[in-house]
Order: sequence, then structure tokens, then C-alpha cells
Amino acid sequence: MVPYSAYDPFAWYYRRGWGDEFHVNARPVLDRHVFPRLPEHARILDLCCGSGDLTAFLIHRGYTVTGVDGSAEMLRYAREQAPAATLLHCDARSLDLPPEFDACLSTFDSMNHMLEIDELEHVFRNVYHALKPGGLFVFDLNMEKAFEDQWRGTWAAVEDDSVGLTRGAYDSYRRLGRADVTVFRKELGGMWSRADTSVYERCYTEDEAAGALRRAGFIHVQARDAGELGMKELAEGRMFFFATK
Repeated sequence: MVPYSAYDPFAWYYRRGWGDEFHVNARPVLDRHVFPRLPEHARILDLCCGSGDLTAFLIHRGYTVTGVDGSAEMLRYAREQAPAATLLHCDARSLDLPPEFDACLSTFDSMNHMLEIDELEHVFRNVYHALKPGGLFVFDLNMEKAFEDQWRGTWAAVEDDSVGLTRGAYDSYRRLGRADVTVFRKELGGMWSRADTSVYERCYTEDEAAGALRRAGFIHVQARDAGELGMKELAEGRMFFFATK
């Protein structure tokens, strides 16, 4: 399977703040509801690790981390941020790792990128196989409120050496979100380059996600509102799912 590479054209732009902003705000969830459930020096799989913001934080906390992402460009930045991590260029749908991990974390609505329920369940089965017995799986999803309230509109960011434009849309009938991203970057010599890409996310219900987890073999499946877990910014319309092998 060809790795998911939609983030390649603007990985440098993502690295400038998107991933870091999310994970700074998600730390209360990890500190209160994830880390206390892990053994000391746990082996963690950071699935869809992106530019390595969470990977680096986990390494700093003393965990042994393997990061996996389908974007070669995102992994290039992850290697800069987390040189002590093991980083694999692999699509989550093709993941095939031995059962050696105490936990798998997948953050910043990465699982929404699985556009069919069969794909989502297949990824869950891959994660199940990679976990030790009793291993913990934690991920977050954008729910319908997030798509309805936040994915419709246009946003721009202008800096001295870059311009980013994101145009979002949500098809409530198909339950499909689309973000068209255009970025301009000032290169050495003063010339400007342009890159365009489109990112899609599927809106799943709580029951759909929980059902796919159970069919993959997980137990103790729980869904919690991100705001109730302590996340402040970027929490609206977001849920965290917890499941055990």
C-alpha cells in the first residue's frame, strides 16, 4: 500500500505550529489520564506521529518510542525533533509490528483520515496486534460538532517568509470534511514557491468507533469528551477513546 502522503507538500508549514499547538493543549489529558496507566520506561507506539511533537515529548518523559507516519517529509522533521526515537515510514493501514508495545497513542484526529469504517477497523486490528496483553490504545477523533462548527470557512496566516491559506468544507450527507491547503514559502534568493494539497477526514460516530474497536478485539472501550478530560483549546467537538488489549 502506498503510504499516506497528503502532508508532504506542507510539512514544513505544519511543523511551524500546527502539531505543537495541539500537543501542548493535549498534555493535561496525557498527564492525568494516560501516563499514570503506563509502566515506567514503557514502550510506546506513536501512530501517525507527524512531525514528531508528541514523539519528542514522550522521549523527554523517559519512554522508549517508535513513531510511524506515511509522510516522508513529516518524518524528516520528526527525526530532527526526536533523534532518540525509532521512526518508520509506513502507512497505518499497512502496519505490521510484533506485540512489544505497552501502549499506542494516535493524536490530532489522525484516525479521522481513515475514510472508510473498514479501513479504520483494519488499523485498529494492526494496533491490537502490536500491543502486549493489557496494552493501552488511546486516540482522539473529531466528532460531528467539530466538523459542523470548525471545518467550514477560510483561514489565512501571513508571515514575512510564508503565507498559508486553508479553505475548509464539510459535507454532512457524506460525513466528509475537506481542507484545501495552499502555502507560499520565500526561498533563498527571494523567490517564492507554492504548494497545494487537499486533506480529507471522515466523521465517525462514537458508536461506530467503539464498535470497530470491539470487533478488532479491544476491551474496556471508553469515549470521553476532550474538554472534560482537561483539554482547553482545540477541545470542542473532540473525543478521546481509550481501549485495552
